[in-house]
Amino acid sequence: MTVWSVRTLNRDRIILLAGAAGITTVAWLWIVRMAAGHARMALNLGALFAMWAVMMVAMMLPSTLPFVFVFRAEQLHRHAKRASMTPVGFIVAGYFTVWVVFSAVCAALQHFLHQKSLLSPMMSAASPVVAGAILIAAGVYQWTPMKNACLRHCRSPLTFLLSDWHEGAAGAFRMGADHGLFCVGCCWMLMLLPFAAGVMNLLWMAAITVLLLLEKAAPGGEMTARVCGALLALVGVSVIWFGVTL
Repeated sequence: MTVWSVRTLNRDRIILLAGAAGITTVAWLWIVRMAAGHARMALNLGALFAMWAVMMVAMMLPSTLPFVFVFRAEQLHRHAKRASMTPVGFIVAGYFTVWVVFSAVCAALQHFLHQKSLLSPMMSAASPVVAGAILIAAGVYQWTPMKNACLRHCRSPLTFLLSDWHEGAAGAFRMGADHGLFCVGCCWMLMLLPFAAGVMNLLWMAAITVLLLLEKAAPGGEMTARVCGALLALVGVSVIWFGVTL
């Protein structure tokens, strides 16, 4: 990369970090505000969808930054060879379009569970058996081949971009959506843990956010996922065995 490209990339990373920090902060503040009135959301499908969509932004945006940085770096590299540049907003839009669809599914599922009285007014599993089953399922999934394959993709954004590069705004959106699908495949069971501990349980949400970041960006992410899976399964068995709620 040229000196100009390196300087531009460093500047862009600072801008992206600042923007992501601002958006994530706003999303978390909104979640805290929604938590105060969560009892009214169970009967409102639209409010549930908004809640899940904001949760996905708050929880997933930090862990997707390495992918965005690599995309920007590759664009600058191609720009040096006279290729056109596309705003990173398109790849981010493609990524979160997938998570918005996932949010709609979660909102519909939560609404259904409330109607069947399987969730308490606090938006957590109404029985220790249901809560424990969710925890065990999430823990087991952490050890599955699908989880491992999707996590390897999330930890190797450069490999994915080089093998699946598409030019232009539509291409960037497609790459973002493809990455989002792998990310959902990696994280979907972890995202269902709030049904066990409480959808508006801020402590659990923060813990899941940190776990996702460690899995995707920190050294030993694969081992972190497996250790977490074992712990989740153990907690799930304890919840069922002792008949406690989270």
